Amino acid sequence: MIAAQFAAVVVSAYLIGSIPFGLIITLIARGVDVRKYGSAKTGGTNVMRVAGTKAGILTIALDIAKASAAVLLAKVIVSSGIILVSGVTLHYYQIAQVAAGLAVLAGHIWSVFLKFKGGRGVASFFGTLIPIFPPAAIFGGEVLAVVALNSKYMSLGSIIAALSTLCFLIPMTLVYDLSPIYLIYSLAAVALIVYQHRGNISRLRQGTERRLGDKSRETSI
Repeated sequence: MIAAQFAAVVVSAYLIGSIPFGLIITLIARGVDVRKYGSAKTGGTNVMRVAGTKAGILTIALDIAKASAAVLLAKVIVSSGIILVSGVTLHYYQIAQVAAGLAVLAGHIWSVFLKFKGGRGVASFFGTLIPIFPPAAIFGGEVLAVVALNSKYMSLGSIIAALSTLCFLIPMTLVYDLSPIYLIYSLAAVALIVYQHRGNISRLRQGTERRLGDKSRETSI
């Protein structure tokens, strides 16, 4: 029974994460495939460069919303119960939330609807944190906005925001007695996000990274 519930959590979260809002919005707004431009990613930054600021913001909002929904749904699907792991008591719903978080990120980054391509997962990561610990999501969003707007590099803002959120969660886990499984989840998610930005990191070092406001040039899928 519980195994089937966890399987349902993972599958549903992955499919929710796979919804390519960035592609849908650019098709509706501009009649173009966002994957043919710039980074070929379906995230808000590339959508913003292709279809405008409003379209980019809407994409980010929907990517946050789908991730939050997947984590909220996980708590509904899984029955109540606890398990003891290395002396730490974990509730089934906590494990389910973490499983949903990882699955929705995987779906966003490797969407089954886009031949296993997608975005980089930043907005979705913050979305998963809203049902778990809202202050972390708010903190990360604020860091991203400040760094990105001042540096004009969304990629730099995303990387620093993800790492800062992880650091923020360390003391918060102690102060608010959060389950350590959430900190482990955040470590895995942030590592994945940084890995997804490896190309951006290289371009930042070379001084060739695109800035906010730059338009995306047409490329190929």
